[in-house]
Amino acid sequence: MILNTTHHNPEHKQIIADLIGSPFSLVQKLKMHGVGSKRMIVDEVSPNMQSMMNKVSDINYANIELRPKGILVMINQGLKNFTWIIPYYQLVIYKVNGSSIHAQGRFIHFRNNKTFKENKKFFDKLMDEKVKYDMQYAMPQSL
Repeated sequence: MILNTTHHNPEHKQIIADLIGSPFSLVQKLKMHGVGSKRMIVDEVSPNMQSMMNKVSDINYANIELRPKGILVMINQGLKNFTWIIPYYQLVIYKVNGSSIHAQGRFIHFRNNKTFKENKKFFDKLMDEKVKYDMQYAMPQSL
């Protein structure tokens, strides 16, 4: 689900909390050494997300925030902000010449440059959180 979060809307906060949980507490954020990525350059998006990208040749930026049951991808288009809500069970990440996040029939590809390399620890943390979430629902192995 993608929300236009340019202006504050209390309903958006409730929708996000219902889908992927409330934000981590301050203590949890400190223990995790942060829950947000640095901004990354968006290289490419799926055709159904083109409306959120700048029409001219401006650079598009996005960043990611971890939540207990998913992630938020915040995309900036000029003065507008969009938030893509992705539960962990829908999240797929490919690491090919940068990184791309796929979910809900959409994708966003981040450019492999200095800002992306600075986020390597964040992506490792993201994968750890996804594995932790998936392990809750893992089927027991039979011998």
